[in-house]
Amino acid sequence: MNQKGGVGKTTTTINLGHALAREGKTVTLLDMDPQGQVAMGYGVQDDQSGLDEVLLNDISIDASIIEARENLDLIPAGVRLSDFEHVSAGGLKRGHKLRLAMNESSLTQRDFVLIDCPPSSGLLGINAMFAADELIIPVSGDYLSLQGLSRMMQILKRAESLSGHTIKLWLVMTRMQMRRRLTQEVRGRVLKYFPNRVFNTVIRENVALAECPSFGKTIFDYKKKSAGAEDYQSLAQDILQGRTS
Repeated sequence: MNQKGGVGKTTTTINLGHALAREGKTVTLLDMDPQGQVAMGYGVQDDQSGLDEVLLNDISIDASIIEARENLDLIPAGVRLSDFEHVSAGGLKRGHKLRLAMNESSLTQRDFVLIDCPPSSGLLGINAMFAADELIIPVSGDYLSLQGLSRMMQILKRAESLSGHTIKLWLVMTRMQMRRRLTQEVRGRVLKYFPNRVFNTVIRENVALAECPSFGKTIFDYKKKSAGAEDYQSLAQDILQGRTS
């Protein structure tokens, strides 16, 4: 999650998910962004029911699971997911619908469940945070990303207060152009203010990462010898081994 657009939230969900699956872990991806780009990134048409029916009509999550790759399933957003932002009935319970649905599904048996969040702190984002044990914030190498990070910390504290549980925080540097001085300065600030919370791997700016979704492929399907594939496989190892700076 990150309120700032263009930092690589969906790219990270798609490719980190596949990287973990390639390591033999069982993974399910949930697309909580009404744009439905996670499904498209796997070559799946997002014209079917998914999380929209789970949240709006209490349909079981298991009824919407799509097998996308070996060890990896996904649950698409569904065409009506944006309607959930306008639900007014239910009070605070509205924020816990995803968590309750996940607890009653086969997702409890998966090694990893990754949730791609929308670029907003509305009802969809709140559901994601209430359901999450951990939060990964992608941060790109520009100063506007630092402002977005500050905003995200406020949202995180608010979500923890409302949900009554602590969410473990991690950061990953994305879309990094390592030869730029500004990029190095931004990374330095993030490391200073979030010690031991920043994954070691830096996701470099890579043309192949931008191209592969248009073909319905992850970076490992599209160009597994690229810098993007190398970086996301390394990020998966960071997560599995607890490698942080």
